[in-house]
Amino acid sequence: ISEGVFTMLVNTLWVRCHCAVLLSGHFPLVCSGSRVAAFSSFPFLRARKKKSEYGCVDTERYASLVRAAVSTRISSQTPESIEKEDRWLYGSIIRSKAEASKMVKNPYPLLNDAKGVVQSDCEGRPMSKIPLQRDASQPAIASVTKILQKTMSAKQAFCLERWRRKKIAELGEEGFKEYTTKLFMQGKLFHSAIEGILTQENSPKDDMECCEEVDGYLQSVGHVLDDVTGARAIESAVHHEALQYLGVVDCVALYKGSLCVIDWKTSEKPKPFIHNTFDNPLQVAAYIGALNSDKNYNYQVESGLIVVAYKDGTQAHSHWLSAEHVQQYWERWLLRLEEYMEKA
Repeated sequence: ISEGVFTMLVNTLWVRCHCAVLLSGHFPLVCSGSRVAAFSSFPFLRARKKKSEYGCVDTERYASLVRAAVSTRISSQTPESIEKEDRWLYGSIIRSKAEASKMVKNPYPLLNDAKGVVQSDCEGRPMSKIPLQRDASQPAIASVTKILQKTMSAKQAFCLERWRRKKIAELGEEGFKEYTTKLFMQGKLFHSAIEGILTQENSPKDDMECCEEVDGYLQSVGHVLDDVTGARAIESAVHHEALQYLGVVDCVALYKGSLCVIDWKTSEKPKPFIHNTFDNPLQVAAYIGALNSDKNYNYQVESGLIVVAYKDGTQAHSHWLSAEHVQQYWERWLLRLEEYMEKA
């Protein structure tokens, strides 16, 4: 056989073998000396295997550690071991005891049985405006405002002090004094304007035109004043003889047909929820209890209303205190009163 024929036969056999290997799916792993290796589609199969970096690790030395790691699927730490470790690092745990809810030592009723049924028909009845008077011969009787200030919570005192320091940082000492004086005068003018609206026949619009300083406040409470009728008391003093405290109610009138104590407030920040008013509900409850006890008033009240007015004329937020709510705040007021008496 000639050399050319031999070469053709070898090439033919090589092609047939290569096709058979491709169709079978079995590729030779070591073909470095054959022509198949030259035509392989997977050159990385011919690459020399890299030596692992873990090959030089002393496996006998770390055998126990490996066995401990793979012998369990959960952490070796437990709540007991963590607590033991924390005790060793930070010392013994001091668990605070839950503060027991305080109970009123001397409960006193909110309503006065001697006055009979609560009256709601106030149309045509005389309006009271009793000035606040103190008897010099008797020890000074604390006001509702003073009692609440002296017994406020640490959190509330902190917030008040932070607000004061912030304002002093912005305005300075003298500027802060002028600012608080202006707020006081605006509140006084606002209450005077409300009194003029409730006691005179002129409309709220007329009062707004003659009092530019509180124009925004009056505009803010306009929708509330539309539902207030039959005023029975305006800026009138109340005195609880049994519990020995006094105060001055802003207003006692019908609100949507229900007789209540109304407390007018001004605020720079919105107070859409009752908890935003802090101790105001306790103040209203204290006034209601004192009015019901006071002999100068031949009627009594069960409900209250807190109205928060805004200088920019934004619609005021009104918070209605039902008889049930007033009773709850009355009990909290009694606790604050007892705390004040103990300190005094």
